[in-house]
Amino acid sequence: MPVTVRLFARLREIAGADELARPPAGTVAEVWEALVAEWPALAPYAGSLSCAVNAQYARMTTPVSDGDEVAFLPPVSGG
Repeated sequence: MPVTVRLFARLREIAGADELARPPAGTVAEVWEALVAEWPALAPYAGSLSCAVNAQYARMTTPVSDGDEVAFLPPVSGG
């Protein structure tokens, strides 16, 4: 079962989609690395983004299983 990847703000603009289906990967970092391989313009966001697995904030080392939802959120500013 694929992993659902949700992208927000600028990440969504770069990838051209807010939701992607990807094969399962071992960790959140591996999911991110696969996205960067496909869209290299995502790479500069690696040091500042937040991530979540199944709507719970997670670390890049968090395991990812079949059917999980992984979300990547860049920093945002507003007023």
